[in-house]
Amino acid sequence: MEPILRIENIDKYYGNKSNLTKALSHLSLNVDKGEFVAIMGASGSGKTTLLNCVSTIDRVTAGHIYVGQTDITRLKGNHLNRFRREELGFIFQDFNLLDTLTAYENIALALSIQKTNVKEIEKRVHDIAKTLNISDVLAKFPYQMSGGQKQRVASARALITNPKLILADEPTGALDSHSSQMLLASLKKLNEQLQTTILMVTHDAFSASYATRVIFIKDGQIFNELRRGNQDRKQFFDHIIDVVTLLGGE
Repeated sequence: MEPILRIENIDKYYGNKSNLTKALSHLSLNVDKGEFVAIMGASGSGKTTLLNCVSTIDRVTAGHIYVGQTDITRLKGNHLNRFRREELGFIFQDFNLLDTLTAYENIALALSIQKTNVKEIEKRVHDIAKTLNISDVLAKFPYQMSGGQKQRVASARALITNPKLILADEPTGALDSHSSQMLLASLKKLNEQLQTTILMVTHDAFSASYATRVIFIKDGQIFNELRRGNQDRKQFFDHIIDVVTLLGGE
């Protein structure tokens, strides 16, 4: 199977010659279609830098990142903008919803920009809202929703264009435990039923236990990797905790 995401020997440096910090060191990683991969590591390990490089928010110093057949490290200008708009979906910790738009309008916005047919937009918005259990908030504005509802609306917005890859940056960081469980269960459902490919950065072992694979990063390199396989979530969580302990905990 051709990987959706292929990361080849990337380095990332910050600073200048007199004060140089190496955030990522010869890191390589593949993510196959339909995988739900969690990236874990202590603060400063490089996990957020990795996500920023994949999301094209930041550029690698050396190496290459491929999404499908596209070398995203070479994209510039309109080609880069089109790639972000059509191939990636983003779920942020702080939701990033537009306050003046309803949930429906927030979700539909990307399709409207692409000039998708109105009936097609309506169908796709209602389908994803049903999957994420937010049909009852489509007419509401963000200030009228709970944190969990806002995050699921943000997730629907990320998914509505059928991107190749969903990137989630600490998606449960601003949520209470109940809302976190609902969001993670929704992501897991999308992964299992729609074969949505998800790359999620998290510091939380509970969140990571919903993934099918967990990659641990230390000092800008891959330290360890766990695959869920036939384990139930509790068993997988226990194994994740064991590796977190080896890493020094957080």
